[in-house]
Amino acid sequence: MNFVFVLHTVFKLPSCKKLQDYCLESICEDPEPFIFSTTFPSLDRDILFGLLKRNDLQIEEIAIWDCLIKWGIEQTPGLKIRPYKAVFPHHIYEEIAEFYYTNTLPSNTILPPRIRKLELLTSTIIKPKLANIISNWIDRNDFATIIDNNRYRYNLIYLMSRDGFNSETFYNRCNGQGPFVILIRVQSKKIYGGYNPIGYAGRDRWLSSAECFVFSFENDQDIFNMKIGRVTNSTYSVYDYCNYDSFFNFGGILFIDEQKLYIGYNNSHYVNIFGGSQSPTIEEIEVFSVIQN
Repeated sequence: MNFVFVLHTVFKLPSCKKLQDYCLESICEDPEPFIFSTTFPSLDRDILFGLLKRNDLQIEEIAIWDCLIKWGIEQTPGLKIRPYKAVFPHHIYEEIAEFYYTNTLPSNTILPPRIRKLELLTSTIIKPKLANIISNWIDRNDFATIIDNNRYRYNLIYLMSRDGFNSETFYNRCNGQGPFVILIRVQSKKIYGGYNPIGYAGRDRWLSSAECFVFSFENDQDIFNMKIGRVTNSTYSVYDYCNYDSFFNFGGILFIDEQKLYIGYNNSHYVNIFGGSQSPTIEEIEVFSVIQN
């Protein structure tokens, strides 16, 4: 496939913003076929710069620099290093000049690492870009536009396939860990979850917080059909009870009974994003403590 031709075509259509984002996200997940393609050096400058600004580009810095040099040579025939001295940091300019004139590699150059979302959350249920959406929701950015958000790290504290389907184990692993996010994948592969900004501490009562929310994703990477429902009656935000067989309870709109996830059975305390009540079978549960960077 001629990736460059596709991008140039899509980016000429301002009304196709979602398609543009989808193309860039697809490239970021597996960039090597695109970066090393023979057509890459002809890529439009603005598209290239937009791609390089992204934090989810899954490729080593050295590979990016190598391809960027090839792109620059293609874009500017007759390019020489000396006229560009003013735009390079001094130490980098000296190293480039040394290599250019003597073919000697720099002895000690350390570039800052590119931050990857994969390092912020490692999940078997969702892809890193969905973790970025959850981070934005925590910051009360509920808009459809996805903004890179590296303010939070997520530490896995409970995994059903590893720790067993046991409410006591669930509680013990979550207790005292501070705020946490719950992810549940059901048999249809749809994903449900909730954010508890208070955490568990054996209080044996309903807890109140205006920052609680529940959510759903159609699958592990669909960013266009996500839903978020914030708490409307914070008196019944989340239930903190160590002997509670339901694992967790977000205002009665999202909880567990046996190995079923109960969804939308009480819509009095959260925005109803789930429609009618349902109780699908659970495939996997993950809980992540939320740590602010």
